[in-house]
Amino acid sequence: MKKALVLSAAAMVLGLGTASAQDNSMSFFITSVGLGKGANLGGLEGADAHCASLAEAAGVTGKTWVAYLSTSTVDAKDRIGSGPWYNAKGVKIADNVASLHSDANGITKETGLTEKGTVVPGRGDTPNEHDILTGTQADGTKAVDQTCGDWTLEGAEGAAMVGHHDRKGPDTLPTATSWNAAHPSRGGCSQDALKGTGGAGFLYCFAKN
Repeated sequence: MKKALVLSAAAMVLGLGTASAQDNSMSFFITSVGLGKGANLGGLEGADAHCASLAEAAGVTGKTWVAYLSTSTVDAKDRIGSGPWYNAKGVKIADNVASLHSDANGITKETGLTEKGTVVPGRGDTPNEHDILTGTQADGTKAVDQTCGDWTLEGAEGAAMVGHHDRKGPDTLPTATSWNAAHPSRGGCSQDALKGTGGAGFLYCFAKN
């Protein structure tokens, strides 16, 4: 009887260890490539599908992926689940929605990795691609009229709020260190417009389960 209890306890410990290892598997990444159409992502559905496709290609399955994007009727913070979230190297990004939108946020150039575990070029790199599409204010709510027509525009009209994953920018920009609300795109929603301020149409992707 005693032997059975010992074996049972050992099995529980092993089980907890396995669960812990699974808990810090990748549940956050920055897309390694954009869709190539500026901010025209095919709406939220197209953006979510892009996140899911890249995660699957990276070998991460069993998760429901969504893009951290707001629209005229949806707040990004309400799309991403409850956390916690980890990058491709198992480093924690945030415990929950509140910490993600606070000073406890763990997104930096070193931790804001792609689904492949690679670093996204930032300020000082060539090219600089630190502008990540969000359409969102610092608190995770929608940035009105800064979602490029709810992610359907790719021309000279409209604007998209972007964040700086590397938390860097010119000293003249008070919001330069914001990961999700640094500044709106200039010159529209085209690929060239996004490139003009240091972007490539990349997204933040979160597993909501």
